[in-house]
Amino acid sequence: MSHDPLANKANAWSALFAEPVSELVQRYTASVGFDQRLWAADIQGSLAHAEMLHAQGLISAQDWADIQRGMAQIREEIASGQFEWKLALEDVHLNLEARLTELVGQAGKRLHTGRSRNDQVATDVRLWLRGEIDGLLTLLTQLQAVLVERAEANAEVVMPGFTHLQVAQPVTLGHHLLAYVEMFARDHERLSDVRRRVNRLPLGAAALAGTPYPLDRERVARTLGMDGVCQNSLDAVSDRDFAIEFTAAASLAMVHISRLSEELVLWMSQNFGFVTLPDRFCTGSSIMPQKKNPDVPELARGKTGRVVGHLMGLITLMKGQPLAYNKDNQEDKEPLFDTVDTLRDTLRIFVDMMAGLQARPENLRAAAQRGHATATDLADYLVREKGIPFRDAHETVAHAVRLASERGLELAALSLEDLQAIEPRIGADVFGPLSLEGSLAARKVLGGTAPEQVRAQVARHKARLAG
Repeated sequence: MSHDPLANKANAWSALFAEPVSELVQRYTASVGFDQRLWAADIQGSLAHAEMLHAQGLISAQDWADIQRGMAQIREEIASGQFEWKLALEDVHLNLEARLTELVGQAGKRLHTGRSRNDQVATDVRLWLRGEIDGLLTLLTQLQAVLVERAEANAEVVMPGFTHLQVAQPVTLGHHLLAYVEMFARDHERLSDVRRRVNRLPLGAAALAGTPYPLDRERVARTLGMDGVCQNSLDAVSDRDFAIEFTAAASLAMVHISRLSEELVLWMSQNFGFVTLPDRFCTGSSIMPQKKNPDVPELARGKTGRVVGHLMGLITLMKGQPLAYNKDNQEDKEPLFDTVDTLRDTLRIFVDMMAGLQARPENLRAAAQRGHATATDLADYLVREKGIPFRDAHETVAHAVRLASERGLELAALSLEDLQAIEPRIGADVFGPLSLEGSLAARKVLGGTAPEQVRAQVARHKARLAG
């Protein structure tokens, strides 16, 4: 009979069980195949816990030294690929504890004093997610910086602004790209806010009711760089709000990626021809040699549904659970892990891809000259220069647009005589506002599309991102 108390699933719990767990149930309930990515967080949390146990006189100095030595060896084994992960030990926590006990004996068994796997796993996931959020925040900053650079380079490149995917008013490509900078800035704010709620310590809540050992939970929180401790032991072990909230923030970030992706797909098509992307982000066709497909934006658009699906899955997972911990919560990890992986990989590739975005100004300008894009400017001219009430001006412009359409012309191509036949007060000065450049320059209100405003916003974002 094995002397290792964690050698099989029956002994992993206690002598209460008369037979080992079946192989099928082992496979069904095991999480080590996916939760082993938590190993670094598990070691980090265990060392902080052990340091506190020693400081509180609950383990000896020798035990503390042995635990440090054993964990250092385990870290090396995992990093070098020599660590043997055992399905029979179910998860990352029991695997590490079993190996530690093999290496240092009784000290390894004492490590679990005052804690449970319930508060241990909640701590590990929080530590792991905190580090991932930090990486995502860096990527969001990088993506914003790339878009700001592209916006500055295209501050005067005119393009059609759309509503209902119909030509509405002229804008600049720089202004358009800065809209996404604002979205990703809010994503950065949301993730920063989520991080504060992630960064709280469950350890010390034990299984659900706390522990009779005199633990110093605040000490562990300080050691781990956490902002505080979870104040209710039941909530500490059963809360997965932080995972749901993170996945919601990640879903919004992916929705913004998806909207940008949709525009890139449209803009790259021959019917638009607004931009080009570097070849390394596109693929061809197996039978149509002329094709250059925007696979990365298309796939990012598709992966957005994957992340939103994980959000729905996590919400559904939690909605019917009574307090406190339930085995259901094992199902929180794969969707959370995949959400992080998907968002991280998507942001990485978009940082590189958007840096290579090239505008086709001639096509953008030609598109802005279709659809009577400066019709609102004519109405504004009548209000501002001629004192005509806006509703009357709106009606006047509608007659002018109809006339231009009947003649197969753009509004700006009508002659002064044509315009004066509709509204005699129109003067020769109307053609300034009717031009694309005149329309852009007039919109210099804060947040407007005028090139001077675009440059001002670029400067603001550069200062913010550098801060």
